[in-house]
Amino acid sequence: MARQSLYPDTREHILATGEALIHGRSFTALGLSELLSEAGVPKGSFYHYFKSKEDFGVALLERYFAAYSERLGVLLTDTASGNGRERLLAYFRQWLETQQSCTTQGCLAVKLAAEVSDLSQPMRGATADGMSAVVRTLADCLRQGQQDGSIKPQLPADDTAYALYSLWIGASLLLKVQHDLAPLQAALVHTEGLLLPCTQA
Repeated sequence: MARQSLYPDTREHILATGEALIHGRSFTALGLSELLSEAGVPKGSFYHYFKSKEDFGVALLERYFAAYSERLGVLLTDTASGNGRERLLAYFRQWLETQQSCTTQGCLAVKLAAEVSDLSQPMRGATADGMSAVVRTLADCLRQGQQDGSIKPQLPADDTAYALYSLWIGASLLLKVQHDLAPLQAALVHTEGLLLPCTQA
């Protein structure tokens, strides 16, 4: 029970515990009894915050993407970290680096997108909304790079952001299958080639 003090409230504690457990297996395999036992909360607490396991899954995804979008926004809008191109490449290099120590887990979005999109329309919708927000942030950074002269102006920002995110999501799925960083390393090479400095265009 003392573990709950690490979180601002019981709902957050349940979500954080669930995310940790799902990383170790899958959403489908996670039983409610196991979740409540690990979190140290009664069943009534779960149903006070979530109507069902599916509702819990939606909240889990919304929580994940909210935190991810906040971190992404800071990384891609901090001009002190470089121009638009440099910030984008730093983001994708960080994506690769974070996988080096956890090639079997990957990010929650990739893990659940592959698992639940055909099983739960609400969870699929939450995943789609979260991923769309990431693409918009990437597109904004691309436009900033075009404005500061670090990214080629002829690149369509929205389409390029969508293509790059699709490339990295696909590479992350291959990583899960192969347990090898090669797909993400190839994605980085392709990304660096697409985002050549304007002087090398």
